[in-house]
Amino acid sequence: MPETWDYTLSVPNDLRAVTICRRTLRLILTMHGLIGLADTAELLAAELVSNAVRHTKGAAALRVRRSPEGVVWIGAWDADPVPPEPPGSLETVTDREAGRGLGLVAACADCWGWQPSTRFGNRGKYVWCEVGVA
Repeated sequence: MPETWDYTLSVPNDLRAVTICRRTLRLILTMHGLIGLADTAELLAAELVSNAVRHTKGAAALRVRRSPEGVVWIGAWDADPVPPEPPGSLETVTDREAGRGLGLVAACADCWGWQPSTRFGNRGKYVWCEVGVA
């Protein structure tokens, strides 16, 4: 059975938080012997956290955990309870300047979704994705 773990990094509504989350995620994966996932996981986390800080006004959080089945779950929480807009196919969004994030997530992750969530008494949502460990 794989080792399980769960990390949460709370971040302010600041685009610099995206880089901090990416680097923290890479360190987590490296320390747990999962460096092979780091590039894909960084891309996914960057898209999720970027959406959280660009499209909302409050704080955000990155949560990363590994399930007993060995799946790595990456989620970004934000204070806006409104569901994300469904992504277009990657082919339809590649020429646009914005709006590609969830298309990349859908294309690169094994699965993705969102769920309502409350943190510290604030209503919001988690937008999450899963990456299997090969």
